[in-house]
Amino acid sequence: MNPRRFLAALTLILLLLLALWLPASAAPTPQQTFSTPTPGPDGRIVYIVQPGDSCFRVAALHSVTEEQLRQLNKLDETCTLIEGQQLLIGVISLAGTPTAGPSPTPAPPTPTPTPFTGTTEICVLLFEDTNGNSLREEIEPAIPGGAVSVTEINGEYSASQETILQADPEAFQGICFSNVPEGEYNLTVAIPDNFNATMELSYALSVNAGDRAFVNFGAQSKDVVVDAGGAGTENSSGGTSAWMALLGGLLLLGGAGLGYYAWRSGKPESKLAGKSGLLKR
Repeated sequence: MNPRRFLAALTLILLLLLALWLPASAAPTPQQTFSTPTPGPDGRIVYIVQPGDSCFRVAALHSVTEEQLRQLNKLDETCTLIEGQQLLIGVISLAGTPTAGPSPTPAPPTPTPTPFTGTTEICVLLFEDTNGNSLREEIEPAIPGGAVSVTEINGEYSASQETILQADPEAFQGICFSNVPEGEYNLTVAIPDNFNATMELSYALSVNAGDRAFVNFGAQSKDVVVDAGGAGTENSSGGTSAWMALLGGLLLLGGAGLGYYAWRSGKPESKLAGKSGLLKR
């Protein structure tokens, strides 16, 4: 076998294998769920500040306003939070036998989240992931026209709702399923036809009685892609996967060119032409 032709064929095969090996980008996992803290023995509901928390997020997750959160915890005007800081969310009254002694001074009225008894609440948000980073930003709105389904793994509970667009773009605009029994659930989301998912559209969730869980799912308009800086750009075609496809196409074209060159150099006419040139000399 012609060594040059063999080398070209081997190179073409290696390039084809490399192009097929290039991995596609995997969809990220939905964001972590959040559970409402359980009231302590004194009825105080305390939340521990987590990395990335803001007053807006903590207030939204506990159905209170930022102003109420600042007043309860004597926070500054900028509402600065420190990781590990304990925040008072509210106080609930606990039934018990009265004891002898002076009556305690009544505490000032504070907002008290409704305690759950025996059931849970699951809230799901389908948001427009404009920059494609799989994290919901405060300015990224909810997507209407989708559907959310919540199903208990043994079929004991099943419910679905359509996603809607709400007026306040900075509020949690998800849809909530109330009075859901505790257990193991599968959450699935259907997105409108003019969107591409930026996260997995199904999620396994375990909830206990008294929990309030939040799960986000992201999708990006087909008219918007993410450039190298991570910003959304409209009326473009392609993203990370497009660059991977382009690289694979270039590798395939290079391999095809090498194969064509080997085929041309191995034709009998080319050899005869070379011999004829030698005779003319």
